Amino acid sequence: MPTQAYTLFSTPIGHCGIAWSERGLTGVQLPEQDEAATRARMGHWFPQCSEESPPPQVQDAVRAVVALLSGAPQAPMDLSNVVLDMDGVPPFHQRVYEIARRLLPGETVTYGEMARQLGDPGAARAVGQALGANPFAPVVPCHRVLAADGRAGGFSANGGVTTKLRLLLIERAQFNGPGLFDDPVDAQLP
Repeated sequence: MPTQAYTLFSTPIGHCGIAWSERGLTGVQLPEQDEAATRARMGHWFPQCSEESPPPQVQDAVRAVVALLSGAPQAPMDLSNVVLDMDGVPPFHQRVYEIARRLLPGETVTYGEMARQLGDPGAARAVGQALGANPFAPVVPCHRVLAADGRAGGFSANGGVTTKLRLLLIERAQFNGPGLFDDPVDAQLP
């Protein structure tokens, strides 16, 4: 279904973008370096659309994303009920996103664990590629998927791994292994 419009909205970590169709969200953009860069990114991904005021269901999704990114423990941070329009998203990616959406705020898994959940233990790299192409972050919480060695792994949003770690810190993530916060980017986190 074609994207109808998009809007930008302010969060505690910067301006995000969100786009929608009649069926659901067609894209969510984590902040770029500033509001203008986020607007330019949304215009790049959705050149046929204009910036508009969102309908009620999209406003609900915006509130949920803001709550998640605020890290307030009493805030409803579950985005699993936000409707996504996955028209054009490859079937394997859809399966990966479905599993990622089951992860609660602060919960983490590895790429390999996700591959095993998909029934293909050798697909960890393919899981990482699907998450790297995720057009719905943080509604599809790809930041909650880590490398097997206890490190953060990759992250394709602006700021890379630093942004991933920041999102995990906001969610008060608990980690089962050493190493995640031994990354040199830790010193750069706000």
